[in-house]
This record gives sequence, structure tokens and C-alpha cells, in this order.
Amino acid sequence: MTDISIRPFAPSDKDGVISTILPIQSEEFGIAITAADQPDLSAIPEFYQSGKGQFWVATSGDTVVGTIGLKDIGNDQAALRKMFVAADFRGRERGVATALLAALVRHAEAQGLADIYLGTTDKFLAAHRFYEKNGFVEVEKSTLPPSFPVMAVDSKFYRLSLSAD
Repeated sequence: MTDISIRPFAPSDKDGVISTILPIQSEEFGIAITAADQPDLSAIPEFYQSGKGQFWVATSGDTVVGTIGLKDIGNDQAALRKMFVAADFRGRERGVATALLAALVRHAEAQGLADIYLGTTDKFLAAHRFYEKNGFVEVEKSTLPPSFPVMAVDSKFYRLSLSAD
């Protein structure tokens, strides 16, 4: 992973974030969604980089190749959103997804968050395995915090407990 850098999002990353996420959603997984359907992508600082949240990009040179966001939803809880890695940068050998998640968890722990929740589509099978391998446990939609932002495409939900319970 020597050519990959993980860092917080900067406004100059906006186009790279969109050009990483949209093809994965629409072309790779056939989800009918546009940038306009995802207003958070046009307001990353306001949506993610507030409260205890943050948004990171993985870059190779000047190119965004991965993203992950942590949305503060209150009550020492957060939502993991927008975790995407370009196809050429996936896999254990590259370690991009692992590095992005590690940055998010380190930040969440430093912020004193107790739980991280996420929602995903049933189509992202490799993502399910990745989350489970990294300590996330599947939960019922009915157990999500009321402030969790459920997306229309979400059909599976996970929780990572950062507290000692």
C-alpha cells in the first residue's frame, strides 16, 4: 500500500469522490442513483465533518481511489457511510478498505463514540464479509437509533460497539 495515502477530505476532492462512488453504485452494482440523489456528496464538510464526524479519502497520487464517511448522529453514536474503493484498488494485498476503516475507527475511539452503525444493500456481498470480519454484527432495522439515516437502498444493517459492554 505504499502508493496509497489516507487523509481527511478537502473541498478539492469533491469531483474525485463523486467519480469514485457513482460508477461503483450505478455501473458495477446497477443501482439507479445519481449524485443529485445524494446531496451529502455536495456538502461533505457540512454533512460529515461536523460534530464527532469526519470523511476520509484514499488517494493514489492525486487520484481519489477510496472514500469513507462517519456521520455524527448524536448520543455518542455515528453512521458509517460512503465506503467505496475503486475496483483496481480492492483486495487484501492493497489494503485500502482496511486502512480507511482503521482511520475511521481510530477517529471514532478518539471522539469517545460508543457505536458505529451502517446500512448497506444486499448486493454488496463482499462488503458484508468485510464488515463482519472487522467486528460489525448484523442488527435488525428496528434496533437502529432513531437518528440513524436509513437510505432507500439499505436492506442490511450492522453495528460495531466501541464500548466495553
